[in-house]
Amino acid sequence: MTESATAQGVSAAIETKLAAARTRLILDKPFLGALVLRLPMHPAKPDWCPTTATDARAFYFNPAYIDSLSLEQTQFMLAHEALHCALSHFARRQHRLQHAWDLACDYAINPLLIEDGLKPPPNALVMPLYKGLTAEEIYPLIDDRDESETLDTHAYDADNRRGGNRSGLSEKDLDKRRGPRTRTEPEGRQGRQAGTERGEPTPEASAGAPQPLSPDERETLSVQWRQRLAGAAQQAMQAGKLGGELARQIDHLLQPQLPWRMLLARYLTALARDDYSYQRPSRREGDFILPSLRSQQLDLVVAIDTSGSIKDSELDEFIQEIDALKGQVRARVTLLPCDSALCEGAPFRFEPWEEFVRPKRLQGGGGTSFRPVFEWIARTGLQPDLLVYFTDAKGDFPESEPAYPVTWLVKGRSGVPWGQRIQLN
Repeated sequence: MTESATAQGVSAAIETKLAAARTRLILDKPFLGALVLRLPMHPAKPDWCPTTATDARAFYFNPAYIDSLSLEQTQFMLAHEALHCALSHFARRQHRLQHAWDLACDYAINPLLIEDGLKPPPNALVMPLYKGLTAEEIYPLIDDRDESETLDTHAYDADNRRGGNRSGLSEKDLDKRRGPRTRTEPEGRQGRQAGTERGEPTPEASAGAPQPLSPDERETLSVQWRQRLAGAAQQAMQAGKLGGELARQIDHLLQPQLPWRMLLARYLTALARDDYSYQRPSRREGDFILPSLRSQQLDLVVAIDTSGSIKDSELDEFIQEIDALKGQVRARVTLLPCDSALCEGAPFRFEPWEEFVRPKRLQGGGGTSFRPVFEWIARTGLQPDLLVYFTDAKGDFPESEPAYPVTWLVKGRSGVPWGQRIQLN
C-alpha cells in the first residue's frame, strides 16, 4: 500500500481485507474468484457510492463501508458485483424501468450467493418467492410502488427515474463526475497496467461517478463477460466446485437463445415425410423413371400441463403456434390436457385440415404428473411421430423413455430426464 493511497482514505487494513476476501474466493469459490479477478478495484467517493458499485468495467468501493464489513461479507460484495457483470445485467434491461430492473437483478443474484455459502451484509435484498428466477422473470412481479433500495450502486445506466438512490445515478450525480471516462479495452490489453489484472486497489484519487456505458461499450463488454463467464464456469466444473442453482442459471444463460417457435418448427419440418420417390411406375406410363413427390402426414401428440403453472395467454399462444405448424407439415394432432390426470373429454383430435383450437373447458389446477399422457399412448397402441409436452417440468416423470421422440417445451428452469428440452421463456 502506498502512502498516497493511505492518505486518500484507503488504509492498509482495508486493502488487506479486500485482498484476503479475493484470495478466499479464488481458493474456496474458484468460479466467483475468477470473475472477481477481472474487476480492477477503485476507492470511490461516498457522494455517489455509499457501499460498493460496478459499471461493468471495475469494482468501486466506499472505504468506510468496506471497513464496516466482516471478511465474509466483503467476499459477498465482491462476488455480488462480479455476478452483475458476468450475467450481463448491464446489457439486458432493454425497455424496463431502471429502478425495478435494479431490484430484480439483486433479487436474482443474492439467493445464488447465499446458497453458495456466502454471508450477505445487512439490508441485502432476499425474497424466497424469487428464488431460482432470473431478473427478467422477477421484474414483472415487482410492485411499481416498491421503495426498496439495492445494496449497491449499478453505475452502468444514465437514466434513473428515482432521481438518485442507490439503484443508480441521478442527473445531479452525473454532473459531479470528475474522473476521466474509463475506456473499454480489448480483452488482450485490459489489465496491463499495474494492479488492474490482479484487482488490487489503485493508488489514484478516489473515483468520481463513472460515465454510463455507450451502446458500443455495452455490446463489447457483454461479449467479453460472456466469454469470461464460460471460461470461469468450465474451470470450476472441472475442479468439481460449481453446482446447484448457480450452475443451472449459468448453463441456461450460455445456451443458444433461439426462439422456441423456430426450434419447434425446425424439428417438425425435419420429421415431415415429404420426399421424392423413384419407384418404377406402371408400364403404361412409359419407359422413363421420373421422380414423383410423395407425402405422408405426421401423427403429432400435444400434451398440455394444466396444473396451474401455465398462464392462459401462454397457452393460447402455444396452441396458435401448433396450429400454424400443423398446416405446414400436414400433421394430425391429438391433444391431451393433463394435470395429475387427463382432462375430461380427452383426447381431442384434429385432422390436418381442421383448425387446432383450445377446448372450451380445460380442467386443471391440481398436482402435476406426466405419467397419464404416456400411459394413455401405451394403452391405445399409438406410435406418434412426436410428442410435444408444454409444461414447467415440475412433476412426476415416467421411469423409462418411450420409443417415440419427445420434445419438452419448458417454462422455467427445471430439467427433464430424457427427450429434447426447448426453453419457453
